[in-house]
Amino acid sequence: MTDLNTFVKEKAYSLGFEACRITPTREKWTAGAGLEEFISKDYHGSMTWMETTLERRKHPNRMWAEANTAIVVGINYSPVSDPIKDLEAYAQGNISVYAKGDDYHDVIKRKLKNLAQEFAIKSQSEVKVFVDTAPLMEKPLAERAGIGWQGKHTNLVSRYFGSWLFLGVILTSAKLTPDKKESDHCGSCRACLDICPTEAFVAPYKIDARKCISYLTIEHKGMIPHQFRKPMGNRIYGCDDCLAICPWNKFAKEARESKLKAREENELPSLIDLVILNDTQFRERFRKSPVKRIGRNRFIRNVLIALGNSGQTELAEERIVPLLDDEDPIIRCSAVWALSQLDPDLFQQERKKRQESEKVKDVQDEWSRAYNH
Repeated sequence: MTDLNTFVKEKAYSLGFEACRITPTREKWTAGAGLEEFISKDYHGSMTWMETTLERRKHPNRMWAEANTAIVVGINYSPVSDPIKDLEAYAQGNISVYAKGDDYHDVIKRKLKNLAQEFAIKSQSEVKVFVDTAPLMEKPLAERAGIGWQGKHTNLVSRYFGSWLFLGVILTSAKLTPDKKESDHCGSCRACLDICPTEAFVAPYKIDARKCISYLTIEHKGMIPHQFRKPMGNRIYGCDDCLAICPWNKFAKEARESKLKAREENELPSLIDLVILNDTQFRERFRKSPVKRIGRNRFIRNVLIALGNSGQTELAEERIVPLLDDEDPIIRCSAVWALSQLDPDLFQQERKKRQESEKVKDVQDEWSRAYNH
């Protein structure tokens, strides 16, 4: 008779998961203390949900007291080419590798629910499924299960998949034989720390999310702070630098799951095409994509910053000037900055035009804040 460990792993691989390992949940760990320090120093920025769910995040059994075992699975999403090379395409938008295909939450959750259901029937135990959105620290669990280790960039690194793994977790009341924990193989390497364009890493294994381009382009709702606009380059959704530079990626193979592979239209899309999207067009353009969740306004904000860095001076009047009067103040302010970078003379002309118009109030204040904030 097949034991539960063998059963769940064989089933996981048959569903398309490329890693599946097991760890007990009731052991003590230091991850909770690390998270508490992260929040106490306000490194989480505006991600208030991390603070409100802190107590539940500290340990798996805070999420579910009856859990005895965590079954941790992973799916490889390694890109075909090096994402760092895409940073040179100044006229095109750089979307993070993980967001170029279908939303991984949906892809993994379907497979994970299937796996959990089969395991529950086989083991006659209770199960709960988690894919990133719940307050569960899946990376420390993956390390304890032996899938990889949390590198100096704070993300999971695998000896077989590099930095390109999506994770899912099944907590169960069943007691399974644990796999061996993975050890840290970063050594003296600090490539991920040194490549960060905004110096977001305060120390190895510690990040200030408020300086991270992924946070700024996805989680942050206001204006992009002035000091981070130039370092953003052409990144319009997320950043892969610290992941892509990892030497362990030499062992990674191209993703097998077709739904996680990049859509053609998300491979360096034209900034001038993206910046004119209205809300309906944006939603259709990024249907089933993680990009859709930040909404049109935040996305256009990002595109405008990228345009300001693109050097495409000839496009300033046609593409950016209309957005100076957008209904959303964040878009207006982002357009002000982009215009100031591409065409300073036109910037001054448009500013003067609005100052003289009775239709626009507080132009001086808004334009000054937009440029200097």
